[in-house]
Amino acid sequence: MGALSISAVSKRFGSTEVLRNVSLEIGRGEFFFILGPSGCGKSTLLRVIAGLERPDVGSVCIDGAVVDDIPPYRRGIGMVFQNYALWPHMTVAQNVGFGLQVQRTSSGEIRSRVMESLELVRLTGFEQRYPHELSGGQQQRVALARALAIRPSIILLDEPLSNLDARLRDEIRLELSTLHARLGVTMVYVTHDQDDALTLATKMAILNQGRVEQEGTPRDLYERPGSRFVAQFLGDANLVPCTVETGSGMTTVRLGSASSTSFQVPMQTGSFPAGIAVDTRALLCLRPESISPLREGLTQAQPTIEVEIQQISYRGAWCDLVARGPEGISLRIRRVSASKEGELPQVGSRLVVGWRPEDAVVIPEHS
Repeated sequence: MGALSISAVSKRFGSTEVLRNVSLEIGRGEFFFILGPSGCGKSTLLRVIAGLERPDVGSVCIDGAVVDDIPPYRRGIGMVFQNYALWPHMTVAQNVGFGLQVQRTSSGEIRSRVMESLELVRLTGFEQRYPHELSGGQQQRVALARALAIRPSIILLDEPLSNLDARLRDEIRLELSTLHARLGVTMVYVTHDQDDALTLATKMAILNQGRVEQEGTPRDLYERPGSRFVAQFLGDANLVPCTVETGSGMTTVRLGSASSTSFQVPMQTGSFPAGIAVDTRALLCLRPESISPLREGLTQAQPTIEVEIQQISYRGAWCDLVARGPEGISLRIRRVSASKEGELPQVGSRLVVGWRPEDAVVIPEHS
């Protein structure tokens, strides 16, 4: 059993079922992300873990012990809230030491742990400042120091970077990653921001309407999404209608009804997640960056189609191309900018593009 075990948890608010039979095993020392759109139940799940909400069904275990009847302050959990929740009338040192005062820790130990925690988040020398005298990033680090001061076995983070600008988010992401690697503490991070998750997570779960849609490493979920929802929520994805056919130990994926647009993969490949029925309609998931012009090392043995470029969006380091193929197939293609790879195709031009079979994933049509 891991550091944190969530078993068949369900939660209602009135007639609305917010969590539906959620089960997760989070190992000791993991940086685990709970990712999903607004209203999917992720913050409620975090509050259930913290003890701020009680599940209607199911249980929460920490280090093998059921904690459903244990109050939040006795669960050994530190929490960093979205709005930081700092006391405006308290200094930084008083804010960081507040949880220790609640635990009736001696004054000498409080001083020692406050200084230790502020050093960890690089705020030594800020002890006597008040929250209004700090930047947003500094306030975020004070909230993290307060969580660290009680020496928790688990730290819960509820969208802690959502109030920061893009450059500061990148800076704090790096600090969180460094801090996690240094301390080895279990962290559970709730967010709708896929960049945070892909950058920091060791493992992650994607929630959809109160249910766990899929869990695994960031690479697992990005490269092998098991449903339309995961493919579209995590990154950009082309979802092309296709037919899956079987024979002689191989599976043929046929785009639309064009017999010339098909390719074969072994039956045991990871391109076919659970739930795919053969000889049926499905969706082919292709990430924009996995599609390349034929001249870039692809061979005729790999799947290719001819497309017409309809739109080009310059994004700085890369360009997004919107192309139209046979039978109305629409593809988004991501290429590095012209300054890095020569001239890009022009709107209205035609070219042959393709992809490696292992870069494509077949998912259920109605997932």
